[in-house]
Amino acid sequence: MQKKSIIIPALDLIDGHVVRLHQGDYAKQTTYCDNPIEQFADYVRQGAEQLHLVDLTGAKDPNKRQTELIGKIIATTNCPVQVGGGIRTEQDVADLLVVGANRVVIGSTAVKQPEMVKGWFKKYGAEKFVLALDVNIDAEGKKIIAISGWQEASGVSLEALIEDYQAVGLQHVLCTDISRDGTLAGSNVDLYKEICAKYPEIQFQSSGGIGSLADIAALKGTGVAGVIVGRALLEGKFNVAEAIKCWQNG
Repeated sequence: MQKKSIIIPALDLIDGHVVRLHQGDYAKQTTYCDNPIEQFADYVRQGAEQLHLVDLTGAKDPNKRQTELIGKIIATTNCPVQVGGGIRTEQDVADLLVVGANRVVIGSTAVKQPEMVKGWFKKYGAEKFVLALDVNIDAEGKKIIAISGWQEASGVSLEALIEDYQAVGLQHVLCTDISRDGTLAGSNVDLYKEICAKYPEIQFQSSGGIGSLADIAALKGTGVAGVIVGRALLEGKFNVAEAIKCWQNG
């Protein structure tokens, strides 16, 4: 398991186009480019060591998964790619591993059907999975996981879910404070400090809110294993090489 922290550039795909949704809303879509292969190649040229890809078409409609395109992207990208987007069945997992995903990112299904997903951990290996946990933090500081593209609260706390999956060797967790996602308003640094200290054996990936190099610098010392950056790169707030340099020169 890697110990050093890394910058993880992310792309969201709808029908082969690189897009962003504002806070998970398909009606609020910005299209950036129609060549994800070239976009990823550019990130790798600048030093990216891990990439993150979300199939938003497949998340919305499992019958329209972009698995073939994702396989093509992975095959032409000289870098590990973790892939998510509405993973609901073991077939989804198997298909993504077959086309070369180094890890499969699982969100709502991990909360709704934990016994099934824990079975996948046992069958394929815990290192092949990232649990993507979106949290709403209430006035008392309780971290409640939101599911189904943030449409509903699960009633399950972040800590309870992590501890449940530790029984099957959980290694990777992508945690997002959803009030920050896509806002470029900075990450919830205190959240990452707290959970990294509480679960030092888990590789946490921070996600949401990165708008500047200062936001990346603010995450140094939190213990996160990776920082996912999406919209800020697409909008030219900074580039991958600058992000990596900022992270390493701490």
